[in-house]
Amino acid sequence: MIVLDTHVWVWFVSNPELLSKAAKKAINVSIEQKAIFISSISAWEVALLVANSRLKLTIEVNDWIAKSERLPFFQFVPVDNSVAVQSVNLPQPLHKDPADRIIIATAITLAAPVVTKDEKLSDYPHVETIW
Repeated sequence: MIVLDTHVWVWFVSNPELLSKAAKKAINVSIEQKAIFISSISAWEVALLVANSRLKLTIEVNDWIAKSERLPFFQFVPVDNSVAVQSVNLPQPLHKDPADRIIIATAITLAAPVVTKDEKLSDYPHVETIW
């Protein structure tokens, strides 16, 4: 069981060659378990990146997300009240990016590592990361 950071989700679907060996291994194991979790905040992040021309997809963002939702090994996790509050109350040090905080809170709630290349998250001592 793993939680994907937003960029890892995008890379896995669109540019898997950008993933590290450890990330690919963790993803492949979790595919077999049908246990790859993605916070719904990542859908918001992808849509925002596309809207701000910071990410280009080959299809419309709604269709891209819908295709991901149909993959049997992805499970999208809504941002519920517990995760929202936990994201605010995470132990320091952690930067203030709300999406990253929600992804971390989701991983802690699920007791799962986060697959991420983001050093700010990798350096955070309160969650396991894979890269």
